[in-house]
Amino acid sequence: MSDASVIERLRAAGCVFAEEEAEMLLAAASGAAELDLMVERRAAGLPLEHIVGWAEFDGLRIEVDGGVFVPRRRTEFLVGHAVELARPGAVCVDLCCGSGAAGAVLLERVGGAEVHASDIEPAAVRCARRNVEPRGGRVYEGDLFAPLPPELRGRVEILVANVPYVPTDEIGLLPPEARDHEPHVTLDGGPDGLDVLRRVAAEAPEWLAPGGHLLVETSERQAELAAEAVRKVSGDLLVPEVITSEEWWATAVVATRR
Repeated sequence: MSDASVIERLRAAGCVFAEEEAEMLLAAASGAAELDLMVERRAAGLPLEHIVGWAEFDGLRIEVDGGVFVPRRRTEFLVGHAVELARPGAVCVDLCCGSGAAGAVLLERVGGAEVHASDIEPAAVRCARRNVEPRGGRVYEGDLFAPLPPELRGRVEILVANVPYVPTDEIGLLPPEARDHEPHVTLDGGPDGLDVLRRVAAEAPEWLAPGGHLLVETSERQAELAAEAVRKVSGDLLVPEVITSEEWWATAVVATRR
């Protein structure tokens, strides 16, 4: 199969970045038969990252297995801000870690960082362990803070929580790549999209060190409601600020422990 025919098939399937995707598929395939199967799977709507087995995130190659949430490029804004806030040797936690992309970046970019990550999805935990633990971090399976070592309470300086924030009724509006091929638990934020955020913000003060930061991604239209939810459920122990990036089309809430 020629490069041109791969691009043509991807374009016909509606792939906006057909040339770039074709290049990745051609590089990943071991032969014509595998390439044909990969193109067929992509044309059927499977995420490109699940097909090739990895995603680029902040310059790192992050392994991503089928059925695991694909790290979004816009989340580089959130994680980049976390890196800027982290001092050398910072104790960091990556909640709802998925593939472990945020934890991997913190380990690569923050000298001497101590990184712990957790996720409730077994497939995500298996994937995150391959991305985080070779770099020196630890990954745990369980619901939010529950599996973390208790000795982290009051010591966490950077808490990245890329929580699900899509309102339940809007999941059906997502692109098929996400809606049909990523676990709904990684997308569904409840009726207003803020249910998991509220749970994280309610517990965060007992895990954060004084002056520590909670960083969560959200949408532009949810941002002010998210900030107010963080303030309210934390009993005013967290002081939230909304940050945005036009370059990344990204919005996040950064809340600092009093």
